Amino acid sequence: MATYTITDILNIWQAAGIFAYLIPFLIVFAVVYGILLKTKLLGDNRGVMATIALGVGLMSLVNDYVPMFFSSLFPYAGMAIAVLLVALILMGLLTTESSGDFAWRIWFIIGIIGFIAVLLASMNDMKWWLGGIGDSWPAVLAGIILLTLMYFIIWGSGEKKAAKNEK
Repeated sequence: MATYTITDILNIWQAAGIFAYLIPFLIVFAVVYGILLKTKLLGDNRGVMATIALGVGLMSLVNDYVPMFFSSLFPYAGMAIAVLLVALILMGLLTTESSGDFAWRIWFIIGIIGFIAVLLASMNDMKWWLGGIGDSWPAVLAGIILLTLMYFIIWGSGEKKAAKNEK
């Protein structure tokens, strides 16, 4: 009787292409199908939605860009989640319930920093995409500007609503 460890099973799955092809396909399929279902862009015809999601999912695997990007992105994302977990523990030691708004702003900033770090590390691994970080500074700058605008839209609207409620 052969015994397999979890490492053996994961290595078998990797050799079979589960992580390189099946999981990226399922993620792309699920996201496309979910977006089509939620927006009802094509009405209520789930067959058409599933067909389009299937096509997009399969086409995303054609040149190995998606599997390569996913295999680069998700390990860095896992590290960022670990950093956020440590930040959560430390913030729990330093904040109280009354500092809720301040804590959420700090969390947002930590999340933005983590997102940028994961994006930069993943782009550095993807040499085929704009030559890595060295040549892609306009994309990084655009991402930072976009995230800054998102921050002001999210937090700026809360102050305006509070002012309207006081009147």
